[in-house]
Order: sequence, then C-alpha cells, then structure tokens
Amino acid sequence: MSTQANPIPEVSGKEYLPEGGVLLIPNRLSMEDLLLLEAQLKGRDITYLVGSSFEYSSEIKDFLQKEEVQGLEFICSEENQEAFKKAVHDCVTRGDAVVFIPGEVNARCAQTTCVPTPVVKFLVNAGVPVAPLFVEHLAETRLAVETVEEAGGTVLSFGKVLEGGHANSANYFENLLEASERAFSQRSILKASLAFTLLRGLKQHGTTARVIDGVDGKELGFDKVFAAAAALSKHIRKSTSKKRVGILLPPGKGGLIANLAVLFAGKVPVNLNFTAGVEAVNHSIKEADLDRFLTAQPFIDKLPKFPWPSEEKLIFVEKVLPKIKGRIKLWYIFGKLFSANRLAKMLGVCKTGDREEAMLLFTSGSSGSPKGVVLSHRNLLANINQFGSRIDLTKEDKVLGCLPLFHSFGATVTMWYPVIQGVTLVTYPSPLEIAKLAHLIEQYQISLLLSTPTFLRGYLRKAKPEQLRSTTLVVTGAEKLPSKVAEAFQKRFGKPVLEGYGLTETSPATNVNLPNPEPCDSGDCRPVVINHRPGSVGHLIPGIAVRITNPDTDEALPIESSGMIWLKGANIFEGYLNQPEKTAEVLIDGWFRTGDLGRMDEDGFLYIEGRLSRFSKIGGEMVPHEKVEELINSAMGYDPEDERKITIVGVPDEAKGEALILLTTEADLDKSELRSRLLAKGVPALWIPKTLTVIDAMPHLASGKLDIKSCEEAALASRGVPAL
Repeated sequence: MSTQANPIPEVSGKEYLPEGGVLLIPNRLSMEDLLLLEAQLKGRDITYLVGSSFEYSSEIKDFLQKEEVQGLEFICSEENQEAFKKAVHDCVTRGDAVVFIPGEVNARCAQTTCVPTPVVKFLVNAGVPVAPLFVEHLAETRLAVETVEEAGGTVLSFGKVLEGGHANSANYFENLLEASERAFSQRSILKASLAFTLLRGLKQHGTTARVIDGVDGKELGFDKVFAAAAALSKHIRKSTSKKRVGILLPPGKGGLIANLAVLFAGKVPVNLNFTAGVEAVNHSIKEADLDRFLTAQPFIDKLPKFPWPSEEKLIFVEKVLPKIKGRIKLWYIFGKLFSANRLAKMLGVCKTGDREEAMLLFTSGSSGSPKGVVLSHRNLLANINQFGSRIDLTKEDKVLGCLPLFHSFGATVTMWYPVIQGVTLVTYPSPLEIAKLAHLIEQYQISLLLSTPTFLRGYLRKAKPEQLRSTTLVVTGAEKLPSKVAEAFQKRFGKPVLEGYGLTETSPATNVNLPNPEPCDSGDCRPVVINHRPGSVGHLIPGIAVRITNPDTDEALPIESSGMIWLKGANIFEGYLNQPEKTAEVLIDGWFRTGDLGRMDEDGFLYIEGRLSRFSKIGGEMVPHEKVEELINSAMGYDPEDERKITIVGVPDEAKGEALILLTTEADLDKSELRSRLLAKGVPALWIPKTLTVIDAMPHLASGKLDIKSCEEAALASRGVPAL
C-alpha cells in the first residue's frame, strides 16, 4: 500500500461499514481520493474492481500495476454477470473491502454521481453487501467569496450497507443521496451569515460586476451598491426596533439596495407580495410584525389600489438616498480602503448566522392563506451554492432579474446569487413585458433566463430568434412545462427549455435539467452523464436527499415508485412563522414533506405527478384532479397546452366526503354530452364531475401558476357556500 502523505479528509458514516467483507461503490474516485480511502480502510485487505473497457487516469493505471495492489478486472455485460458474482463473492467471503474504481466520464460540474446506471446495476447484482460511498471535493464547488482553505478539502461519506434483496440500484442511489447530503452539510460556509457573505461579494466583485437597471439603463458597480446599502442601513437601524422590515419594491437597483441595507442593519427583509389581495397582504404584515416598509413613490403611484401602510411607516428609498449622499461617498471610500472583516465590524454585521432567520418569504397562497416561510442563513447560502455549482456561470455571464423579489427564485437566484458569485445582474420590474425583456437580453447579451411556462409563451409571440442568441440557459419552473411549449421554443430559438423544481420552503431550488456536457474534443470517447430528460424536473442539485412514501400511511416506498416526495438538505426551511403545528406536519427529523407526488427514474431524474392538495377522496377512493382534467380535455378535443379552459376542484360533500366541480371558461360546454363522452372512454362514474360552473377567466397568480384558492372559492360560491 502507498505510504504517500495525504491531507486528512472529513469522514461521515464510517460506523455503517461492516467488520466483514463489503463492496464499496463510490460516486467517483480520483487517485488522491483512493489514497485517502485506503487510510480509512487501514488493516483490511483491499481488492480493487476495474472495468476492462473503462478509461482511467495514468496515475490510477500506474497504481494498479504495483505488485502489492490486488485488482480484479471485469467486463460489464450480462454474459459475464455470473463469473463476476463468483469472483466478488470470493473476495467478500475472505473479508476484503472490494472497492470499485469508476472510470472517467464526461460530466458537468457538481454531478452527484459519475457512475453510469448500467454499471451500478451490474455491480449491485453481485449478491454481496453493498455500501455507497459519496466523495465530495468541497473546494471544487465553493462560492466565489471562499478561498480554497476556507472551503475545505475532501469528504468521504459512507452510506448504509445494503444486503440481500435490498441491494438494488434504486436503494443504492437513495442511500448515496443521503450520504451526499451529509457530505454537503460539512461545508463551513453554512455557518456564515448571509449579510457578511454578501458584503464579501460586493467587496470582491466591486469593480468587475454591476447591476444594470433595464428601465433607465443606469449602471451601478457593486462597490457603489455596497456604499448605498451601508449608508441606508444606518438609517434603517434608527427607524425601527423591530426584528423585520417590509420591502415593497420590484426588481431593480432600489430593490437590491433595500434588501442589502436591511441585512446590513442586522434585520430580516420581508419582500411583500404586492399582487396579492388586501386580506393576504394585511395577514402577512401582521404575522411578520412589521412597522416600517422600504418603497418608492413612483412605485406607489403605479399601485393606487394596494393597501399601503400609513405614510409615517414608509421609508422612501429615492428620497432618503440623496439626503445621505455624503455618507454614501464616505462608505464608498471605506469600501476601497478596508477589508471585508473591517467593514463588517464598522457596520455591526455578524459573521455567523447558521440557523438564525435571515429572510422571511410568504407562500403564494395558491391553496390557502399565505404562510410565513422562515429561511435561515444556512438555508440561503446552501441553495446559492447548490444551484450555482450546477449552472456554473462565469464572471463574463449576465443574469436577467425580472421575477418579483417576493418570489423565492427572484430572491435567491436573481438577487443573492449574482452578488455573491460576481455575476452582472440586469433588472426589469416586470416579467410580463416580453418585448422589452427580449430587447434587454439582446442588448446586454444575457446568459441566464429564468422564467415560467406562462411567460415563455410570451417569448414565442413577441421575441425574435436573434434576440435570445446569447442565452445559454433557459430555466423554467413554478408550473409544469407543457411539451408543446418546450418544443415550440426549441424550434424557434434553438434553445432547450430546462425544467426545474423548487418550493419556497426549499429556498427554493431542488432540481434542474441542464444541457448535456459537450465532448472535450473529437476523440473524447468517455461516456456522457446525461443531464436533461424532457418531462422530468431534472436531477437533484448537490446536497439533497430524497424519499418516496405512501401518501396515506407515510410508509417508505422504493424511490422509483409513485408517492409522496420528501426532501432533506441544508436548504430546507426552519419552519412556518408562528405555526408550530403546521411545521410539525411537514418537518420530521430534518425531512420535509413537500406535498407533491412523484417518482425518480433509474438515472436520478425526478418526475412530478401531481400535488396532494389536487386530489379528492370520494367514497374512499383518491381521485386525481389533473388526471380528470386530462381526460376531459381529451374527450372534448381541448388542447391542454393552450390557454387553460377547465379546472377540477374538490368541495366538501356529506354523502361521499368530497365532490368534483368542473370550472370552465367554455360557455357552450354541455354537461350531459361531457358525461356521455367520458363514460364512452371508460372513465369511472366516480371521476365525472357532478356540477359544471362557467367562469369568465381562469384565475392565475402573478407567477403564472393556477390560483387554486380562487378556483375553490368560485366552486364554493357556485354551491352557495361563502368563501372562508
């Protein structure tokens, strides 16, 4: 064995390793990783598994040729399965640690595993105890503000051993993800404060990155953004003693400076949903205990019907900043002269935050009253790292920030992420003005476009192909991506639409499809790890584990089965504000019950199959609203990927528990004809709506998502039941 000195790795889950023989299957293994693993297996005999057709580095090839190294070469094919089983079984019976060495592959940054699925299936069929091993190189995916030393070295995270019938590829991948979650949680940055990390970003990228206001074209370097936010923070400290400060601003220079200033003041920013109803807004203000609100007079003028707080509670950013111009200049000079540590001390910014509340967002209220989602410093810094490491933008890239700041993607991905990573941000106050957004994308050569399927339809109508030529990533979420929209976008712009998934409670990103990696050169014959599968929401981003359970009993199911999706990771929220009972319902031992139903395929792509709130229990049977909608669209010849014409809603029913009501914008839809067509297609009578209600337009939220709460209110009103 090698006697070369190596850095000491972080080790997690070593207690899972059995004393006897075991087959270790790592997600990857460089030469340095191999030597670190050897040190952990000291005292055991090691047999290395090597694929005869795999590509290996010259270092690993030289290592395997050493006389004292015991290797076992295999061919990954069905014909060789039995011979492979016997050879591995003999090694494990002797008590060996059998270590598989993955071959080199063509993969994107921060890939969870570099072992192709067919290889995993071949290995786990060996009929011996199998242990996943997740190898994490912390420095490779560190935030831009971290040094290599701060980020840390290698983490070896051992998964639970799988034996007997439990040793299959689905269970292997599930346990590998749990090991990856533990490895990711070792990152030191997760204990930092969001405010200090943002300060470091503004300082480090002060002259290389900027925010560009798409309305007036004015640009501010991050050094000037810091100065304005630092000066404004002092004003905020004097204005209120409350823990949280409300913000009512769209994306733009003002919104960014306001949020930074609140954090620098040692307080929690609460970006309020200015598109919500009066009741929802007042509920959010009361829950958050707000007495001061950062806004601007021009924005107030645009929303005359909004329930604005009294004027003495409002802090007008555009009026305050000119009055403190002298202090802004002073902080600009300080920003050039002093280190981030010194600046933090001068501002009173804490360097550590960990699980303390950093930001409060409210859910959309699409299926009930808005809930306050407490996001900690750990949550937000984790998600910035997770999402950022996968999309892997450079300082030459630019991000379009037009999603509202009360939207979790708008806050994390198009506000905090660019500041910390040093990516120039181009802002515009609305995602609806597609013609203007397309012009900005072309003018500033924007790389990353975050949108929703609803807004993408606008690009299809109003944007020219050449305007989106610079975009390398078009990522969509918030609602299911219709294949028709994806195909039309690809055809018109030559860009794949990359569907992702996330929730406010997950800070928000958890999954994303990405372009497959390009070969390094024409002779690159390494296997490609695919990153894009249409219909799915992509792979889990780093550091997130998944479980699938029976929705009724919470009994664990294989992750390839359909059921309730549970997620675990450093990005999972701390709980609902002032609602311990609701928190306890969805957070159990660090696992978050998403409320979404889905499954994961054998290559790790997650499929969302519906939301539990969109099921009705009728006569003891679970009836899926979205499936019923699909059947009705088919029966009536409606194109489900055009404007929505129908929505199914469940309402209380004394006889059956619940009853289905069909909301439709089609005034000529005949209930009897619909029933006949559905019965002719073999649809169960239980699934056929008993009531049909015509409405003028289907209600949607500002994000484009269906407003389920308003649909339910319309359905109840049709039965003479007042809304709650």
